[in-house]
Amino acid sequence: MPTLKKVSRFIGGNEVRGKFDSHHKRLTGKGVKVGIIDTGIDYTHPDLFRSYHGGSDLIDGDSDPMETKATDGTETLHGTHVAGIIAANGKLQGVAPEAEIIAYRALGPGGYGTSEQVIAAIEKAIEDKVDVLNLSLGNTVNGPDWPTSLALDRAVEHGIVAVTSSGNSGPGVWTIGSPGTSSKSISVGASTPPQKIPYLKLSGTGKMVPITALAGSKEWDLNQGEEIVFAGIGEEHQYKSDMKGKIVLVERGKITFTEKALFAEKVGAKAIIIYNNMKGNFAGNLEIEVGIPVVSISKENGFWLKKQLGNGALVRTFYQNESDQLADFSSRGPVTYTWEIKPDVVAPGVAIDSTVPKGYLSLQGTSMSAPHVAGASALLKQAHPDWNPEQIKAALMNSAEPLKDKEGVYYEPTAQGTGRIDLTRALETEALLYPGSLSFGQVPLHGDRIRKKVKLTLDNQSDEKKAYTFKYPPYTKGLQWGIPQKVEVEPKQKKDVFVTLDIYSNGMEAGLHHGWMDVEAGGRIEKLPYLYVVDEPDYPRVMGFEFGFGDTAGTYKYEFYLPGGADEMGIALYDPDTLRFEGFLDWGRNLQRGVVRKTFKKDELKLKEGLYKAVIFARKGSREDTMETDLILEDSEGKKR
Repeated sequence: MPTLKKVSRFIGGNEVRGKFDSHHKRLTGKGVKVGIIDTGIDYTHPDLFRSYHGGSDLIDGDSDPMETKATDGTETLHGTHVAGIIAANGKLQGVAPEAEIIAYRALGPGGYGTSEQVIAAIEKAIEDKVDVLNLSLGNTVNGPDWPTSLALDRAVEHGIVAVTSSGNSGPGVWTIGSPGTSSKSISVGASTPPQKIPYLKLSGTGKMVPITALAGSKEWDLNQGEEIVFAGIGEEHQYKSDMKGKIVLVERGKITFTEKALFAEKVGAKAIIIYNNMKGNFAGNLEIEVGIPVVSISKENGFWLKKQLGNGALVRTFYQNESDQLADFSSRGPVTYTWEIKPDVVAPGVAIDSTVPKGYLSLQGTSMSAPHVAGASALLKQAHPDWNPEQIKAALMNSAEPLKDKEGVYYEPTAQGTGRIDLTRALETEALLYPGSLSFGQVPLHGDRIRKKVKLTLDNQSDEKKAYTFKYPPYTKGLQWGIPQKVEVEPKQKKDVFVTLDIYSNGMEAGLHHGWMDVEAGGRIEKLPYLYVVDEPDYPRVMGFEFGFGDTAGTYKYEFYLPGGADEMGIALYDPDTLRFEGFLDWGRNLQRGVVRKTFKKDELKLKEGLYKAVIFARKGSREDTMETDLILEDSEGKKR
């Protein structure tokens, strides 16, 4: 397991320790205020008390942002872990160990909170004039105008470098969630630091299945041939005594990861593998310590493993040293409607050890990658106190290392942005170029020539003249580029130029089209990703459904997001046991894009009390998408209607 020190060294942290600001002070983040909107932090931790400089509790409405303790509900540790990555200053050293941490507790017991609480925390951070703001949180709504994304844009307009995680719903496209969709913030995906990755291989097959340890799991150290058995969804009655000494495979869902693992441990299983119940892999956490390894795999690999069982094949574990690979769980863009490339960059987010209340723990997720970038931003702010958020974002994006997969092919820009951050190069970057990625928007299928134009700012922060030279991307049928010739920018000056793209979409495939443009800036090659969209792409038509009590007694409310509007939408309710249709909670036609909200009196419903399976659907054109969730109708005292 890589230590925090090794990860910091990997992204350039060690070299930074030998660099100084304009006042000849070593770059440690000293004097830079970093706000953390999260579950609070344990400011009594021996590695954090020096860095802690106060905060606010938006859950309880006071000035004590301590993590939730067991006596106050489901205890939390997330914010303390994030704070350690940024500014631990003790046994562990964060990226910016002498930065001043301002904590905002916007997520309460169990890590739950509302958009309103997060927005209130952003507003308080603006009021407190923090320099950098980290939000390792989010939802599954891919829209630029979700309230938390807009609030984060406002924070940047107030001079704050806002850093946010992209989400853990990868590897599919369109999986980035708000506030990672914020246009002006730095959205961060997850890559792997140098580490030893376990793969499973069944005897008689050539397939290698990567496994991902759940946060808090015992390390997977099996290396002999092991028998693997299936235990359904992992409920207690599905475990049998003959599973002792074997690896148990279960499906995600219905009960918690911890419950599944404890039941497996109870029958004497050697380890448990949880496969996803939706496409792709996932990153999960255990609530308490379990005595056996607990790992996750993708739905596709889970189905494959399940099909192989019963033929006597044994599973063996093989270990491979890897680094700079994208984490499967890391959410991908682009952003709907604006078609912006997100994430902007990636940073290590797998097996990251950091501070938690009463100790240390290894966790993973884009929640762990974002604070690496927040810490890096603090060092850049110390080195360049006059730089605005756009310049700091540009320095990180322009200097990033574009990553390649195991076959040596660059990951798509919508998966990695400009690449994995490199702190040393970011601090050395003086020829800035922003925006750090180019979005040419949407064109119709089989259309005539359409010209798209994007403005680029060339910002020379050095004391000497710098030249920018643009190179044409590889030839693509249907595209005609108009790029600047060699452009020279005087010291401490900026110059705006335009890149044009004529798109002849006739004969092109519908969907996302992206690539890279090389720009030589100040003697160094930078890879500038670009994207354009042909026709109406296949993004989900409905997202983020929530249902609960209204703000006044005797009412319910719901909300969801339509990224492209809808010709028709409905919330259909079914009996969860018989799947018999019981009625519509709501239905409508010709809805505009954006957030859909409604509050209604419970007496207006012609539905009986109890549990329902809700199917939320939205249709636009020839495409219809659905979401399913459980929904309970009961009064505000918890009684069913």
